[in-house]
Amino acid sequence: MADLMLFSGNANPALGQAIAKYLGVDLGAISLGAFPDGEISCKIEEDIRGRDIYLIQPTCPPANDHLMQLLVMIDSCKRASAERVTAVIPYFGYARQDRKDEGRVPITAKLVANLIARAGADRVLTMDLHAAQIQGFFDVPVDHLYAAPVLNEHFLQQNFPPDELVIASPDEGSIKRALGHVKRLGGTLAIVDKRRTSAETTVQENVIGGPVEGKIVLMFDDMISTAGSICGAAKVLHAQGAREIHVATTHAVLCGPAVERLKAANLASIVCTDSIPLTSEQILPQTKVISIAPLLGEAVKRIHRNESVSRLFR
Repeated sequence: MADLMLFSGNANPALGQAIAKYLGVDLGAISLGAFPDGEISCKIEEDIRGRDIYLIQPTCPPANDHLMQLLVMIDSCKRASAERVTAVIPYFGYARQDRKDEGRVPITAKLVANLIARAGADRVLTMDLHAAQIQGFFDVPVDHLYAAPVLNEHFLQQNFPPDELVIASPDEGSIKRALGHVKRLGGTLAIVDKRRTSAETTVQENVIGGPVEGKIVLMFDDMISTAGSICGAAKVLHAQGAREIHVATTHAVLCGPAVERLKAANLASIVCTDSIPLTSEQILPQTKVISIAPLLGEAVKRIHRNESVSRLFR
């Protein structure tokens, strides 16, 4: 591990510290700031020539600032003669803009992937992309991690009776994820029928499968942004007689009216990872934050040693 060096941007320094602690190394010294006109400034404060560099920076809100900071950090490392630069992006912003769903719109996820590769990243380590196909947008190797084992372990420790458990998919697009959790946790599968009426609005109407009456319902999603979908699904499940509803997500973006919606949704628990730092206003009494630092740290160790990362999920 002598040649490995970790640096953290300003997006999630606590996660950077936790990964460094897991690996038994210190975070590298880096100065990040802004000039009076708002331009990003960066200086690596120690010698990194010939070293294996890992830059920890989720592109969470404010996405543009954190993305630009990541690009500047990558460029700084390449110009300082680092041997290899890996961008560790626990949350990849712009992931939802992954296709042209109407005329004259960009595919911004591909644009951001190009920017990261052209800045000089030799490799990308990320987690729970909104669509797994986004890995193909990068022209460099991508290691794609999943938070499902961490979330499953949390719920296994709750000792819910399998015959009282229902794993609910909040929409049709999450059925495959829900089936994976059924396989690990037991219970039955239910699907909430979601119809999108606009880019910001969805309507949930029916529950397929189940039944959910009198059951403990677990809902998993890759991210909660405005919480419209997850809270709409919870409303339908409550109307169908669910006893209690637990929601789990990898990325708690929680923007706009999300917090108010979650407060009103009557959820037994809200479980998320620390891929994105939460403010005190975003943490509700039933919120449980689980660290993904050991998972990311182990992946960094394996990449550095040229070992298999996929073995982490076998």
